[in-house]
Amino acid sequence: MKIDVNGPVLNPLIPDRGARQVSNGTIAVNESVTEDRTTFHSDSASVQALTSQAMQTPETRQTKVDALSQSVSSGEYKANAGEIAEGILASEIM
Repeated sequence: MKIDVNGPVLNPLIPDRGARQVSNGTIAVNESVTEDRTTFHSDSASVQALTSQAMQTPETRQTKVDALSQSVSSGEYKANAGEIAEGILASEIM
């Protein structure tokens, strides 16, 4: 196989924007191209609502986290698989 380095180069990264329709062995190119647009608006009311919600979340109770971590590490904490499954399903429903 011979490669012609001076031949035409097609760029595969450029998308084909025209819709094509094949009819009677000919290809018709539809030049109407639509463009997607997105705009972002941040109004102060939604920012304040999100800030308020974040401020109302409880802080981590580090002493409880440390105690639970220690009991898991030492093997004292025995997890009940059924209760874990119920908790997961209950959280998915809400």
